[in-house]
Amino acid sequence: METKTWGACIVANPAVCHVEPTFRGARILVVGVREQVESGMAWGAIIKEWRYAVTRDAIAEVVRMAREALVAYAPKLVSEQVIA
Repeated sequence: METKTWGACIVANPAVCHVEPTFRGARILVVGVREQVESGMAWGAIIKEWRYAVTRDAIAEVVRMAREALVAYAPKLVSEQVIA
């Protein structure tokens, strides 16, 4: 399996973190940063916590990708709830 790239900052490399999406050049899981954003943590605090290995652009990319996934999958989720 080869490395997959999503955007400018996010990759999934079979040799890094069991192919979980991470930030390019860092072994920091995207899901962890996304959870920090969801909890309301300030972006500046996230950046400092990860010792500047995660940038503002990287966080913005995570938020953008989450929004795109929601837009893509929301109709399916709504139709499944109506059926249930």
